Amino acid sequence: MKIIMYSVLAEEKPYIEAWAQKNGHEITQVTADLTAATVELARGYDGIDIQQTIPTKDPVIYQKLASYGIKQITARMVGYEMLDLKLATENGLTVTNIPAYSPRAIAELGVTQAMRLIRQLGYFDQRMANGDFTWNNMISREIHDLTVGVIGAGHIGGASAQIYTALGAKVIATDPVYNVELTPYLEYVDLDTLLSQADIVTIHTPLTAATTNLINAQTLHQMKSTAYFINMARGGLVDTDALIDALQQHEIAGAALDTLADENLFFEHQVKPAQVPADYKVLKAMPNVLITPHSAFFTNTAIKNIVEIGLNDVVAIVNGEKSLHALN
Repeated sequence: MKIIMYSVLAEEKPYIEAWAQKNGHEITQVTADLTAATVELARGYDGIDIQQTIPTKDPVIYQKLASYGIKQITARMVGYEMLDLKLATENGLTVTNIPAYSPRAIAELGVTQAMRLIRQLGYFDQRMANGDFTWNNMISREIHDLTVGVIGAGHIGGASAQIYTALGAKVIATDPVYNVELTPYLEYVDLDTLLSQADIVTIHTPLTAATTNLINAQTLHQMKSTAYFINMARGGLVDTDALIDALQQHEIAGAALDTLADENLFFEHQVKPAQVPADYKVLKAMPNVLITPHSAFFTNTAIKNIVEIGLNDVVAIVNGEKSLHALN
């Protein structure tokens, strides 16, 4: 079987090569994203595997893949909002994602950043950079005295709840699906209750029409002025202007962001200062805001699982079998 993988990272290559050797399939690796301009690269292949955040909704992409005899698009990531499931279905393409490749990887970064925020390390960094090594007026709280609110208690939200519980925090969560396995680690509440009670609000929902700008001026206003907001999910879940305003008006105490709504303009790229969006510059200048370039997933365990699960799904669908990760 011949498979083409788009947007291949250097860190993925050893795992791709090991999988290919073990399973006896031919893998072509390209660094380009799948677009209308690069879809021609898939001609002559049996299956396709992608990883990207840029939109992939041009009808030409789906039409050409179908004309090449390809039956699927495997997205080796959790989010799939960049794909058009309707176009895929119309062209006989099964789309899969990887809903859980290493929930701990993303959960651990979220907890790490939350700990940095509650210990006010951004403020200390700023002071010390200016020669001020005092710690007056910088008293912190301890995690076991706090309530953590998890919006979206799926794989990653559930892993986050387990870590916070192990650290002694009280965890409350809101999710349309009740998971009895998580009851030792959290208490289910409604969103309004969560926002009003949580000292740390961490969001782990997919980006859909219903969840776009779920965190907005109203929901931010419902949070405690001493609360911290953590987003390790999707930038579009947050109204960035409203978040900036809430931070500037001290409606919340700080934020940790692994993703921004306009991250496609610059995240995962090397850009000149003039190309960096204004909202990023404003947020980055705040000592109570921590930003990482959508890298929460980036651990050796996660990369290995991403490669293997994705390629196994490609093979299954090409061979006429079903995948547990099919989205359409």
